[in-house]
Amino acid sequence: MPLTECPECGLLQRHPPPPPSGQIECSRCGAVLHRDRPDSLNRTLALTLAGLLLFSIANSFPFIAFNLHGNITHTTLLTGVINLYSSGQWGIAAVVLFTSVLAPGLQLILLLTVLIPLAFDRMPCWLPKLFRLVRTLAPWGMMDVFMLGILVSVVKLADMASIVPGASLFAFAVLIFVLAAAHAALDPDLVWSRVPMPRLHRATVRSGDAHLTCDRCELVIPLIAVRHLGTHRHCPRCDSTLHRRKPDSLQRTWALLLAAILCYIPSNLLPIMTLTSFGRTQSDTILSGVSFLLTHGMWPLALIVFIASVVVPLLKILFLILLLLSVQFRWNQWHPRERTWLYRLIETAGRWSMVDVYVVTILVALVQVGHIAHVEAEAGAVFFCAVVVLTMLAAFAFDPRLIWDRYHGQ
Repeated sequence: MPLTECPECGLLQRHPPPPPSGQIECSRCGAVLHRDRPDSLNRTLALTLAGLLLFSIANSFPFIAFNLHGNITHTTLLTGVINLYSSGQWGIAAVVLFTSVLAPGLQLILLLTVLIPLAFDRMPCWLPKLFRLVRTLAPWGMMDVFMLGILVSVVKLADMASIVPGASLFAFAVLIFVLAAAHAALDPDLVWSRVPMPRLHRATVRSGDAHLTCDRCELVIPLIAVRHLGTHRHCPRCDSTLHRRKPDSLQRTWALLLAAILCYIPSNLLPIMTLTSFGRTQSDTILSGVSFLLTHGMWPLALIVFIASVVVPLLKILFLILLLLSVQFRWNQWHPRERTWLYRLIETAGRWSMVDVYVVTILVALVQVGHIAHVEAEAGAVFFCAVVVLTMLAAFAFDPRLIWDRYHGQ
């Protein structure tokens, strides 16, 4: 049985293969270590090919049309990005372009590049590095959040004009489910097991042996078998830089978190966009946008937006502060399993806060009808986008294994 180190608590353990359609969880913190994914390569390859076809359609045809008294604006996925860049909001434009187009597209292309050689039982030398990149890009693809942004935008514009969905919108909607299914079908353990290993690096780690574990491919390596390149240690399987724990985890998390706190207040006080319609100008903050949904009877959508845009960023900041303080002040016996679960929640939920950034992007793309009506992104959107990105980076920088190191007095 292969040796596994839990990525969330650092416990070394051995498990039999997971049962059919089942999973193996860490015996200490409950993290999912392995899942059984039947016929993983063929299913993932088929879904990836379908995803690439849908991605091409979604980026090649009109996405949504905005019809205001006969003045029609056609948009594509990139229209909002282009308009934001043209108006000087290049920071938001870059984040939206990366999370809604580049990250999903690169995932599909890289995944196909990895899966085709595996389908023919080939293992090129570059394949492990590409697969490592696929895993890195996964949290940054936010098409599902973008779709929620479209729904909110349509509700906001329903009283003002008619919205006509294009072929790309339907392809985009289906693509969300196809890409999610591809990630669910993919078995990373199977891919990594195909990478040939030199004899020295296959040495068994015994109890008490010095070892390192790769954060990317989860290979447990005896210290004597670790490959050195200059001053860095590298994984013999995926070539990632090896560390016992994430370097300067607490310092980097504190720095990113403090920057997010500084951006959080103006993101909620300043307007995120300004709508000019028939000479009338209205500026919206995040909370006024929630109020708009409530007054129009869309309370479920208002609740979702309020939680995603106000509650989640605030709770992420507060929970990360709690985790950092618990590690730094060695609250060793204070519910380590619950703190690990809290970190898991922070890492998973943070991406949904991007919904208001996408709403601004979609409205900037749609409502551009000369002097009749247009929408401009404001400073609040810049600060809010910074909060989302900084809190996500802070969550990635924090190493949850430090909770258990302190728990055991290391």
